[in-house]
Amino acid sequence: MQIHRVKPILFILTGLSILLTGCNISDWYNGYYVERVSIIKEQKRSAAYYDAESPQMKVLRKQNDAYCTELASKPENREPRAGYPNGVFNEGMYNRCMEERGTPPYGIYASMQAEKRRAERRARGEIVPENQ
Repeated sequence: MQIHRVKPILFILTGLSILLTGCNISDWYNGYYVERVSIIKEQKRSAAYYDAESPQMKVLRKQNDAYCTELASKPENREPRAGYPNGVFNEGMYNRCMEERGTPPYGIYASMQAEKRRAERRARGEIVPENQ
């Protein structure tokens, strides 16, 4: 007999707790959950970009990565930053080097594609240039 009384009480308490914490659920969904999902989505796109390369391109990327990493890590190319007396890795130089050598990193490739889409939309008249 006691089991039958516990189930409705447990159901009511669970329902009330969900109703009272409803704002916290939306905060969790809009913050933590959405951020996590977008990170996972971007990691999948990045992995697909690198996996779609031919074996020759992968070898070239490996060679370019070694060269560009060494170039951007040299003491004269390091970026000065507060708290780092020897400077930090020059990521801008690395990205530019990889792009010029024909193997842009995924982030640069994605921004190049976005710029192409914007240029196409401007050409079709969907976007009015800012300087007019």
